[in-house]
Amino acid sequence: MTPAEILDSLFPAGHDVTTDGDLLFGRARFGDGIVHVVGATGRAPIGIDQAIRLSAAVLQIASSDDAAPILFLVDSASQRMSRRDELLGLSEYLAHLAKSLLLAEARGHRTIGLLYGGSAAGAFIATALACGTLVALPGAHPEVMDLASMARVTKLPIDVLEAKAKTTPVFAPGLDNLVSVGGIATVWDAGTSLADQLQTVLATPRAGDDRATLGAERGGRPAAARIAGAVATAAQG
Repeated sequence: MTPAEILDSLFPAGHDVTTDGDLLFGRARFGDGIVHVVGATGRAPIGIDQAIRLSAAVLQIASSDDAAPILFLVDSASQRMSRRDELLGLSEYLAHLAKSLLLAEARGHRTIGLLYGGSAAGAFIATALACGTLVALPGAHPEVMDLASMARVTKLPIDVLEAKAKTTPVFAPGLDNLVSVGGIATVWDAGTSLADQLQTVLATPRAGDDRATLGAERGGRPAAARIAGAVATAAQG
């Protein structure tokens, strides 16, 4: 689905979301209220310029008292790994964007990421995974790290990583694996009303970060929730 098709299905009552290059900004009528919309689209990499503009939009919403949710549409490449962006502190810009989303959630604005295309590495972490709830459309292709990059970092042969990826979802890119480890809460049905599916998400209370629990229930990350719980208990004692 294109961004225009997604927005039309999400907001049949209308919206004022506009595009600015590969970014989206605006808001839409939804039920008796509104939904704020931001987005990174077009499979474009996210550099410092995009990150600071997205952060500014999120912080402006966070400073408002409307308690309206934020929907973050995501279809990007990795972060922009240019000399300029790296020298100017790209990692700090991405961290600032992620913290802006966390702040918005803490101030009462539900943050829902909608991954409908690609995203990878730091750009994926600072946008989609930084949202309180992440959903996806069929055909989305997330990558925390692609196997070729993982091979360079770990010094393991690519065929070894490919074999591990078949049985261990945390090694593997792709939609099914991110669902299995709990990173993606649910995959929406593109053939039915996205508005109804968004309403279901908003109607479901969110009590903390449940991704490790989902990963355990789905068998993709069986130990994370148990270990985190044990650490929390030990810290309280």
